Amino acid sequence: MAAPLRLTAKSASPGIASGPAFLAEDPKAPSAAERPDAPAPSTAGGYGALEKAIDISIGELERLAEGADAESRDIIDFQIEVLRDPTIAEATGARMEADENVVFAWVATLDAYIGELEAADEEQMRARAVDILDIKNRVLGALAGTPIADFPPGSVFVGKDMEPSRFLAHDWSKGGGIALFAGSTAGHVALLARAKSVPMVVGTGRFSAVDGDPVRVDGDAGAVVLQAGGMLIPPLAPAQMPAGDTQTGSSELCTADGVPIQLSININDPAEIDALDPATAGVGLMRSEFSVTSLADAANEERQLAIYRRVLEQAGDRPVIIRMLDIGGDKPLAGLEALPALSASGLRGIRLLLARPEIARVQARALLRAAVFGRLSVMLPMVTFPDEIDRMRELFREEAEKLGHRALPHRMPPIGMMVEVPAAALMLDTFGSAAFFSFGTNDLTQYLAASARDDIDADAGKAAPAVLRLIAQAVKLSAGKPVSICGDMAGNPSYLPGLLAAGLRHFSVAPARRPAIRSAIIGLNADGTRAAGE
Repeated sequence: MAAPLRLTAKSASPGIASGPAFLAEDPKAPSAAERPDAPAPSTAGGYGALEKAIDISIGELERLAEGADAESRDIIDFQIEVLRDPTIAEATGARMEADENVVFAWVATLDAYIGELEAADEEQMRARAVDILDIKNRVLGALAGTPIADFPPGSVFVGKDMEPSRFLAHDWSKGGGIALFAGSTAGHVALLARAKSVPMVVGTGRFSAVDGDPVRVDGDAGAVVLQAGGMLIPPLAPAQMPAGDTQTGSSELCTADGVPIQLSININDPAEIDALDPATAGVGLMRSEFSVTSLADAANEERQLAIYRRVLEQAGDRPVIIRMLDIGGDKPLAGLEALPALSASGLRGIRLLLARPEIARVQARALLRAAVFGRLSVMLPMVTFPDEIDRMRELFREEAEKLGHRALPHRMPPIGMMVEVPAAALMLDTFGSAAFFSFGTNDLTQYLAASARDDIDADAGKAAPAVLRLIAQAVKLSAGKPVSICGDMAGNPSYLPGLLAAGLRHFSVAPARRPAIRSAIIGLNADGTRAAGE
């Protein structure tokens, strides 16, 4: 059996603590939409909503300060002073006047402040960035009605950094410790940990651990001890392209005449992440909409990062394709109606993301940071014209540069597109900057047959010959780039002969449909004909 792994760190507070790991980046608390007792999000209401959220946050901090020692009170007073600083509210208001929603205006204002601190030369200034992050998240939680949840007493807090108010709100009387990937010995949390004799180390580097794993923090020697199987995750060069083709992988499935077929799964629900078996399948489509139930979620980079990281780590060495938010039109998002000029039914998918880049930039940063944890590719929804891909790629490059300045690990993933608009399918050879293509047959069928969304099931069978002909033509225009299909047609065995004949070799289906599709593929030749004896 492998010996426990001992990682060298910096001591921020002496003492030794052991306990189950609490992974701070995991999405523990359900969103407001998942909590029927939670207050309704206040993402609408403009400047008044912001003032109310700031007042709520100040009230929470004042209650936290009741009975606190002098050092804790000083830290809380600093945060209250920042919240009462009119320049931050005014800067947020200016962004709102420039047609930006209150949630994204607040996030952008505070992110700019955080970025300046993280780029400072003095460690004391860099250490203050987490205080501003604390303030940002507290107000964001007040806007959304989703306060940050506490973690179990006696746990070892594991994360990139820790907010001071989170430390102060926690009951340390039952033990526990802190192990930070980054952090600072000069930060407020380190000061508080020393005052309350909570063992703490910083600068461990990012390491792997499962929530609940036993972890030992040695604040005397400056070390973290992980159970057997733990490992240090090596840093990766920023903005590098992964070697090789992320859309292909070893295939254990072949047609009857020996042609390899890749069979992946679609993830539509958080519960399906835990069911993902890396021994059998990668992810051909993860719909990211389930991770975002309100505008506050769309503005929460850390929450999105935690979900993307979770699916990548669950997939292991298998490729994962995450589709950017396909919202708008007939896919409403709570609070979206508060954004000006978004009522047009055609403003959906990549059109909405480009029209409201504040939404796209948060998700792009989360995806760039998640890419270091696995074989990630990013897929753009509802693409119609080549310049839409070019503009989104440029947005990713801009965000990657900002992450590089902040020294945050990230990687530029391949960026491909959904083929679900007939105009794009007919002109697929013009999409030179797309790394790969994936057919979304639900929308493709709807638009090709001029069907209403509610009537698509009834019309799918009638429209299938036209859809198959269009796919076959589009595959020929793909210029040899990876091509897959992730729509409902891929999960219907009756369409497999036509899809194979069209040249498709990568199918992504709902997990429940995978056994039936696998069985059907084994009985077919690559040209779609039935194998002899079938």
